[in-house]
Amino acid sequence: MADLIQEFNDYRSKMNEKLLADKNKIVKRIFNLDTNAYAAGALDVKTKELLGLVASAVLRCDDCIKYHLETSYKEGVTREEMMEAMGIATLVGGTIVVPHLRRAYEFWEALEEQH
Repeated sequence: MADLIQEFNDYRSKMNEKLLADKNKIVKRIFNLDTNAYAAGALDVKTKELLGLVASAVLRCDDCIKYHLETSYKEGVTREEMMEAMGIATLVGGTIVVPHLRRAYEFWEALEEQH
């Protein structure tokens, strides 16, 4: 299952490098804004990552979900906290979020196995 994490991170890194090398100001500014939005402020990073996770699930973005799951895991989010957040996402997003919940759970298991 660790391959799941490695494949995601390798692809994401490779494509982000290509996108940022393209010299598109708008894309670079969006990446910068995203980085700064998740920095500690009035809310800590852990809370912001859980908010990002919920929003990503509701919007049904699997790549975004994986990114926020991994960062949340690194920030010390527990399985119970992650599942509570994903429960809210499923409630807000409806049953169409369930397939994303399945893949999120699988990715979380891979994160746990890796560490």
